[in-house]
Amino acid sequence: MSEAICIIPARMASSRFPGKPLAPILGLPMILHVLERCRRAEGLERAVVATCDAEIFDAVTAYGGEAVMTADTHPGCVDRTEEAIDVLAPDLAPDALVVMVQGDEILVTSDMVARVVSRYREHPAPVVNLASRIADIADHDDPNRVKVVCAPDGRALCFSRAPIPSRFRSDDVPMFQQTGVIGFSAGFLKQFGRLDRTPLEIAEQIDMMRTLEHGYEVQMVFTDHATFGVDTPADLARAEAVLAADGFTQDYLRGNHG
Repeated sequence: MSEAICIIPARMASSRFPGKPLAPILGLPMILHVLERCRRAEGLERAVVATCDAEIFDAVTAYGGEAVMTADTHPGCVDRTEEAIDVLAPDLAPDALVVMVQGDEILVTSDMVARVVSRYREHPAPVVNLASRIADIADHDDPNRVKVVCAPDGRALCFSRAPIPSRFRSDDVPMFQQTGVIGFSAGFLKQFGRLDRTPLEIAEQIDMMRTLEHGYEVQMVFTDHATFGVDTPADLARAEAVLAADGFTQDYLRGNHG
């Protein structure tokens, strides 16, 4: 199997939380937490931040991390990831794995990333996406959390901002949310941007629906660890409380960089 590279797209512009990649958490900018947590994952050759903002690039490289500048015109993080690969590894084999971890996935762990890598090597689907268990019904109802339902073999059937599966009959249903930890075969990553946007993708504002609507497989892997992207300052405070109690965080905050 060819190599595996992690790309962490991040940008300063955000309608709900401008500048969030550099927002401090326990004294370290958020983007550096995500970088530290990704680059320790087993099976990765490198982890690189992809950004259109000099402030983020400078913060990462001053810290000793790797970053690449991309255009500021990309409509989404997948497009930014594709450009980063074009710059960093233009000759990457089609069956190589590109793991995209969104720069606000602050609770990602190296084990989560490693699960995506391992599943792709067992079952090289075009896309392998991590889902985390939802424990709080309020999160299930929150349209900012993208929910996913799957077939028994792990194939994603649908992503939605609505609470799926329905709790109409019972609150005791398996509830999972999509995370921004998504592995692409390098060949499909190049193809994704050429696919036409699809009706459910547009309605839900979920780019993985484009993959499903065009008939491509998305394999899901699961974690029972709670995780969420940081969309608001309230999310940041919630994440900081979790990280403060996490021994993994304390390890790299003490200077044990991966």
